[in-house]
Amino acid sequence: MPFDQSVSHCAAIALERLWPTVAKRYARHKNRHRLPVFQQALQQDFAQLYSCLVDLYGAQWDFYFHLEQTLVKAAQAWMDASDDHRVYQAEHNDWLQSEQTIGATGYVDLFAGNLRKLQSQIPYLTDLGVGYLHLMPFFDVPEGDNDGGYAIKDYGKLNPRIGTLAQLKSVAAALHDNKIRLVLDFVFNHTSDQHQWALLAKAGDVRYQAYYWLFRDPADKAPYSRYLRDIFPDKRAGCFTWNEELQAEVWTTFNDYQWDLNYQNPEVYTAMCSEMLKLVDAGADVIRLDALAFTWKQPESNCENLPNAHRLIQAFNAFLRLAAPGVVLKSEAIVAPDEVVKYISADECPVSYNPNLMALMWEALATRQTKLLIAGTQARSGLPADTVWVNYLRCHDDIGWAFADADAWSVGINPQDHRYFLNQFYTGQFPGTFAAGVPFQADPNTGDCRISGTLASLCGLEQALLTGSSTDHAIKRILLMHGIVLAFKGIPLIYLGDEVGMLNDYSYRADPNHHNDSRWVHRVRFANTGADQRSVNNSPQNQVFTGLVNLIELRRSHPVFGFGDVVVLPSVAESVFAFSRTYQGQTLVVVANFSEHRCHLDANQCLRLGLAGQANDLLLDQPLTASEGLELAAFQQLWLLGGL
Repeated sequence: MPFDQSVSHCAAIALERLWPTVAKRYARHKNRHRLPVFQQALQQDFAQLYSCLVDLYGAQWDFYFHLEQTLVKAAQAWMDASDDHRVYQAEHNDWLQSEQTIGATGYVDLFAGNLRKLQSQIPYLTDLGVGYLHLMPFFDVPEGDNDGGYAIKDYGKLNPRIGTLAQLKSVAAALHDNKIRLVLDFVFNHTSDQHQWALLAKAGDVRYQAYYWLFRDPADKAPYSRYLRDIFPDKRAGCFTWNEELQAEVWTTFNDYQWDLNYQNPEVYTAMCSEMLKLVDAGADVIRLDALAFTWKQPESNCENLPNAHRLIQAFNAFLRLAAPGVVLKSEAIVAPDEVVKYISADECPVSYNPNLMALMWEALATRQTKLLIAGTQARSGLPADTVWVNYLRCHDDIGWAFADADAWSVGINPQDHRYFLNQFYTGQFPGTFAAGVPFQADPNTGDCRISGTLASLCGLEQALLTGSSTDHAIKRILLMHGIVLAFKGIPLIYLGDEVGMLNDYSYRADPNHHNDSRWVHRVRFANTGADQRSVNNSPQNQVFTGLVNLIELRRSHPVFGFGDVVVLPSVAESVFAFSRTYQGQTLVVVANFSEHRCHLDANQCLRLGLAGQANDLLLDQPLTASEGLELAAFQQLWLLGGL
């Protein structure tokens, strides 16, 4: 009988051999009574971890040493967890799909000042309906330019201006008491060049030099460098930085002070598992994987979205299932739509940003045409079971036109020319534009760029206020955009400040640490947003805030917005975008007009949207009869319940 070499069989044998070491190590631990439960978890999920690590590191001579180390780290997490630490108890993640889950994101210092003050802002978040809070990185970083917190010196230490680890745990507990899940960033593609590992590497420690990609011979670098693109072309060319202390070039995909980690070294993977557990211990419910598309390097490739990058993320997911089964991973893959979806699965990242929907909504707002929005979302909105989109309009980062070229060509649009138009439109250079955006990373060679700016400024509120013209259309655009992400399937995400019509802040241009990074135009201190005007009747802040709160309350009142399936409906008019949500026999149809011109839909057009009889518009709180046609005012949306 041939020897069974299947992965499951080999994993079972490996676990049988490794378990005695783990059991002996914790035989006298105060929480040794947890060992049988942990062993059950291993029997269920160890095979997946083993499979991933064999694929990545099975050829390494010390593979089983690192496998054992990984297992010990997971066991240590179980043994050391407090009795009430929720993330060590597996739970069904129904909350990801729930209509109750409203997301918000922002920087601690910009929103509240520090963690202590953030805790006092929790009532504001609960009043807004927030149940998912993503806080931008606040770990220890170098002074000066640090990529907005994404160049981390120490994953176990906070920026002292933000607070302490004890305060973070206190905030996490308070958020949990208020049914708000906490999302923290895992910056795992790179570290700061001032991280302890990098300092040891520069001091000559060969072990830590192997944590990074170092090239002393240009011939060794060539099989990689010729295939890479410039991420920040207006700052520097290439993805490598010369280091005098090492007398070598260091791989630095993003900035010269962010050193890429070498995941071909299994010790880096196990070390980063330990770093990820620090986020778990701090209270994270969701861990956002930053820049995950760039993590694996391979000669003669662009080193983006490689198969082993997926396998690496699956290995982190499998480790987390063992070490902290209540925590989920979130993908930050701002890449081509066909690549984005490859990161989304229960075994990889159950949660993912939806950059396709975001980019296409801004495109439709500029063109007043929804054909590309419809084409792009009809084909790319479905996800595997137990996974969910995070639908967003703005965040701490820029806007890139990440729609698929094939979708553009399918509706008669030249994608390259169209991206040029969108850049011109949203940076205020196109005649008649309402937008006040700022170029980010303009490439002088290609003319390409990305867009910075707050939602309100991009929607025309800044221009209207500066010119003294009516703000009506701008506010309607803001609420239209929010309405779509609140009604679409997934977790709607609000960039804190957008709920009060936050405008661009150009003071970054005078800051030596920020002047060359236009994203700081939309990284605005909450105290400077005019949020205190949200209670002043008819102020722009009041109109945006009350309108958004109304949309949120309506979403949270109807389960169809959560678990309901979504179907993007066919085009019935040039400026109209429509989709349906269906759940437990209830159907909702959302119809939105992306133009300032009124749009009449006759009975036949309504029928094509599945609207035949009477439906109740949740926004107007009144019945409408589709057989008589529907009238859409400028930038109006209808949330029609019933009517099939």
